[in-house]
Amino acid sequence: MFVYPEFLSPVAFEVFGFAIRWYSLSYILGFIFFYIFASTHLNHFNLDKKKLDDLFFYLFLSVVIGGRLGYVFFYNFSFYLANPLDIFKVWQGGMSFHGALLGVIITTILFAKIKSIKLFLIADLLSISAPLGIFLGRLSNFLNQELVGRQTDFFISIQYSGEEFYRHLSQIYEAIFEGFIPFIILLIIFKFFKNLPKGIITSIFLINYATVRFLIEYLREPDFQIGLIFNLFTQGQILSFPILIIGLVILYTCLFNKK
Repeated sequence: MFVYPEFLSPVAFEVFGFAIRWYSLSYILGFIFFYIFASTHLNHFNLDKKKLDDLFFYLFLSVVIGGRLGYVFFYNFSFYLANPLDIFKVWQGGMSFHGALLGVIITTILFAKIKSIKLFLIADLLSISAPLGIFLGRLSNFLNQELVGRQTDFFISIQYSGEEFYRHLSQIYEAIFEGFIPFIILLIIFKFFKNLPKGIITSIFLINYATVRFLIEYLREPDFQIGLIFNLFTQGQILSFPILIIGLVILYTCLFNKK
């Protein structure tokens, strides 16, 4: 059991009195990796510098807008309905992975169609890049002391300031199993299994994320403004069902086409 270290802070550093938070850096570093990785494999993903720059710009918008609107509609709609101007106060927090994913899916479909690139080719590129951003984002959640775990007596747990009990390290579990491990595995698959059908990497990413998110949600404190749905599932678990289905459909399609 651990006590949350007092020296940890949501703020990475300050520039001219302006706080740069770890959460913001996680987005920035995730996008930097995506751009560098895509730049070194342009031919593989049927891209050129101009197409990559366009994709980078549209994806950035889709992640920010989709993530914010996803949080608004999926997690706190009644509050933002009464306070619509607060939707724009992104610095106060409130982003949804599922909303960001929906935005990315729409953007990817449109981009692939307009640029005449195979959809699964771009989807695989994003699926390789996304886990690193997820890993960094979950670590930032831990530093922010948000999305905390449920109370537990498990020997691997943490006590936050102002609390007399211990919680599961749900953010760290998600960082490892949603982010770090799939990041390594998908990179290995990309490097050493060149003949796999396009879309397999995407299906693995989606199936893994949905499954891990569903399971770890049992260790994570339900959103206070929502609670448990049907006294069984969190909102995150409900939203993970469609991701799992999409991943399974893509996997079936890829295997069927291979035959």
